Amino acid sequence: MKLIDTHAHLFADEFKDDLANVVNRAKQAGVQCVIQPNIDAESIEALKNSVREYPDFFIPMMGLHPTSVAEDWRQQLDTVGEELSRTKYIAVGEIGLDLYWDRTFEQEQIEVFETQLKWSAEKNLPVSIHSRNAIWEVCRSIKKVGIASLRGIFHSFGGNVEELDAILDLKNFHIGINGVVTFKKSGLSETLQHCDLSHIVLETDSPYLAPVPYRGKRNESAYLKEIVQKLSEIYGKTTEEIANITTENAKQVFGI
Repeated sequence: MKLIDTHAHLFADEFKDDLANVVNRAKQAGVQCVIQPNIDAESIEALKNSVREYPDFFIPMMGLHPTSVAEDWRQQLDTVGEELSRTKYIAVGEIGLDLYWDRTFEQEQIEVFETQLKWSAEKNLPVSIHSRNAIWEVCRSIKKVGIASLRGIFHSFGGNVEELDAILDLKNFHIGINGVVTFKKSGLSETLQHCDLSHIVLETDSPYLAPVPYRGKRNESAYLKEIVQKLSEIYGKTTEEIANITTENAKQVFGI
């Protein structure tokens, strides 16, 4: 089984004491590579250090996360933009809108998001989108910047059928499915019955959102196999088929 974790934060402090073991377990589970999103100006060095340590396993993205948009957002955005311009990255991410915790900087989030969408269009790079409580607003920004020039993933998708349809109507976007699909009350299993496997990529969002039976514990890329197992049950396909299809989808999105 060959898998790609399209979204994980293995450069985070939660892994500083046993990253080698985490990487080894992921490889044993069939994970070929892990694509890691940046968060803000402060996380860039940790991200780059992890890639230097495991250059054949970690692939970096560069972006400014919406929850990092605060008073210093212009400085943060400039730093991220400079890094993106001078170093090779596979995608622009993690970017988007988060209207769940705090809407204080909502307009600034939108400006930062649309700026980064324009960067992705200019550089012909896919995007990894965070859209918590903001799928409709995110879709509006994508349409504003230009659907034809954008592609990527709505990471950690957990929406309803209407939100799924809105994403699929964008044509060039996939959804990232993680441990949430194993949560009994998420409703995601039912929603995915309206989504063809051709639109799905796998992710863990480690260290967050560990799947059942690890829920509540630190997540890691090896747990992708639990997500594959759940999708196998939902779609009535073998785990090998699920792995093959979602891996090919990820390769297509990121040009791997």
